[in-house]
Amino acid sequence: MTKKTAGERSPKAIVTPKRMPTSGDVRAEKELRKASTERIDVSGKQHEVARLAKPQRQHRIARILEQHAVSSQAQLVDLLMEEGVVATQATVSRDLEDMGAVKVRVPGGDLVYAIPELPSDQIAPEDHLRRVFGDWVVDVAVSMNLVVLRTPPGSAHVVASALDRAGLEEVVGTIAGDDTIMVVCGEAHPGWRVGDHMRALAGL
Repeated sequence: MTKKTAGERSPKAIVTPKRMPTSGDVRAEKELRKASTERIDVSGKQHEVARLAKPQRQHRIARILEQHAVSSQAQLVDLLMEEGVVATQATVSRDLEDMGAVKVRVPGGDLVYAIPELPSDQIAPEDHLRRVFGDWVVDVAVSMNLVVLRTPPGSAHVVASALDRAGLEEVVGTIAGDDTIMVVCGEAHPGWRVGDHMRALAGL
C-alpha cells in the first residue's frame, strides 16, 4: 500500500462539462422526425403520410367527425389518409372508444359517429346533463327502482353516456338500446323521486 507523504493532496474528481448540441445533433433530430413520415401508394398515386402520436391523431379524428358524416371505421381510415395520416382500423377503433364516440341517427336515417361534448373521463356538470336531456329525452317512465327514458331512434347512447359521466349518487348504472335507456336507482333513492328529477332535467 502506498503511503501519502506530508502535504500530499488527494486528487480531485474530474467534472466533464455538459456537451452543447452541435449542428450534427440538430440534423439527427430532423432525421428522427422524418422517420415518422413515409410515402405510400394509394390508387396508383404516391402520398406522403405521417404516423401521428395518439393525442394528435385523436384531434384529427374529432375534427373529421365534425366535418363529415362518418358511418364506419373504414371510412374514417380513408378520410385520415386523405389528410396525410396513416392509421389501421384497429387503431381507429381504439381511438373512438377512448374518445367516447357513439353512433347517432341523423336526418335521412343514417347512423354516424359523434363525440359527446365532454371527454369520457370527465364528470358532466348538471347543466350539460340538462342540455342533453332537453335535446334527446322525450319520455320518462318509472317502475319500482327503475327509470325508463325514451329518445328518438338511435339516440339512447348519447343520453346514457352523459348519465354515466354525471356521477349522480342516485344512479347505480344504465343500459342503453336504440331508443330506450334503463336507469337502475340506488336502494336509498326511490324510483319515483329519480324519475321526477329526470323529468325536470328534460323539461317534461
